[in-house]
Amino acid sequence: MGPVDFTFHLFGFAAPALFVALAVTFGARFVGAAPQPLRWWVQAAINFTAGLAVLLGGLWWFGVDGKMATYAGLVLAVAATQWVCGRGWK
Repeated sequence: MGPVDFTFHLFGFAAPALFVALAVTFGARFVGAAPQPLRWWVQAAINFTAGLAVLLGGLWWFGVDGKMATYAGLVLAVAATQWVCGRGWK
């Protein structure tokens, strides 16, 4: 595999985490009534990092990419991270 193919595979691996992080970050602006304590790009970066960690953990645990259990964990992790970033307990 050449460097171009590796780059495409890497972007394809991280794309679900980026999409879910951005969707949850912008969706929280419309759902939450309280102003968000962090800027949107900080929340998106934190959500993306949590999502990417879950995808890497799923790849390690299952040995393959693309398991539905990993994607379910991705959604739960990003939602939990957004809840913490938005101070949902208040």
